[in-house]
Amino acid sequence: MRTWFLHARESFWFLPALFGLGAVLLALGLTELDRLLLAHGIQSVPFIADLSATGGRAILTVIGGTMLGVAATSFSITISVLATTSSAYGPRLVRNFMADRGNQVVLAVLTSTFLYTLVVLRAVRTEQDSTSAFVPVIAVTFAVLLAIGNVAVLVYFIHHIARSVQVTTLQNRVLKELRAVIDLLYPEDPRRVTAPIRLQDLRVEETFFSSTAGYVQYVDIDDLAELADSNRTVVRVLAPPGTYVLEGQPIAESLGSASREATPGTRGKTDRSGAEHRPKKVASAISIGAPRTPHQDLVFAARGLTEIGIRGLASGTNDPYTAVAAIDALSSALVTLVKRPAATGRFPGPDGQLRVVCELPSPFDVITDVLLSVRTYGMQHPLVVRAAVRLLCRIAAVTDREDIPLLRREITAFRSAYLAVDPPSADAASTLSSIDDILPEDADR
Repeated sequence: MRTWFLHARESFWFLPALFGLGAVLLALGLTELDRLLLAHGIQSVPFIADLSATGGRAILTVIGGTMLGVAATSFSITISVLATTSSAYGPRLVRNFMADRGNQVVLAVLTSTFLYTLVVLRAVRTEQDSTSAFVPVIAVTFAVLLAIGNVAVLVYFIHHIARSVQVTTLQNRVLKELRAVIDLLYPEDPRRVTAPIRLQDLRVEETFFSSTAGYVQYVDIDDLAELADSNRTVVRVLAPPGTYVLEGQPIAESLGSASREATPGTRGKTDRSGAEHRPKKVASAISIGAPRTPHQDLVFAARGLTEIGIRGLASGTNDPYTAVAAIDALSSALVTLVKRPAATGRFPGPDGQLRVVCELPSPFDVITDVLLSVRTYGMQHPLVVRAAVRLLCRIAAVTDREDIPLLRREITAFRSAYLAVDPPSADAASTLSSIDDILPEDADR
């Protein structure tokens, strides 16, 4: 269910469909209200002017036709911006534009207004059409109010689309998404297993296979924990988010004790009913699709900012300041990630026992991926090198002592990559000094 919601949220059809349905129901409701008032002999409503059938039709026709044209123009502008932005900052940012709530609301409001006027228009009757004329004045008046509101929506859209193509807006949007993934995978107060089970004491009872090829987009830990708890087993996810799997490849397995009584609390409680449905339940909890998504994929979420920075270093763009801003934005997220409690990849069920095992990327997996891109594409740009050194300094200030060897490995690789590009002596001395000062020689003692 959550996977479906995530896909719907990033589409251009969900909100327009929802608003459209509401518009049709609203049009039918207001039309019936007009009929009800006429049936009770109420010929006029305060503050609402009477309309002829011809006048009502003309108003509705103008509003409906205009709103449909504006919706088509707005959609064309959005597609043009998508094409421009994807070529400048990376095709993976198209998903961010599609998930942008402002663009979805604008398209939904314009199209739903057209549907509203269309439904109301069919209710207008002249004496030539039927025995008595009928003009739903309340519904027509509300259509006029909708048209006024649509003008405000159009002005907002122009402002919003102009802001959305600015690189700072793009970076802030991707940074917000990265922070959301960090909060999801590395919460400040994580759930801990209170009744641990030794995995080496368990045996594989059942293996679950992928029905299609693609990237693992999302793993619903709660659903898997509920399934494992009902069967008093442990589900081990073999393909965590971000993994590319082939059709028929194992993606998860169910682990049970060789002796059911050996696992605490399992005697007499194992539910073997519906065993044939377990593969479907596991498949629904592990979403696999063609694109890689950042909802639970921490490394991919960080690559959004990395890609923005790297594309600024292209020879045709030559914009190191974009790369510097991207690295600075990454530093705020990575420092938060390093400071969070370590993720064990062990998730409990309602009773506190281990129920799901899903390995998560460590903070230094993300840091290594970011610095690899910087070493590959940015070492010839002094501004980028200095920004990367600042990033390493900020990470070093919050790194635990046991992780210092990992950080020292990255610093050593960064220093070697910098020397490999043969930097000018005017820059090299101060930069190398800054790199060597990140971690003193006795920092890991």
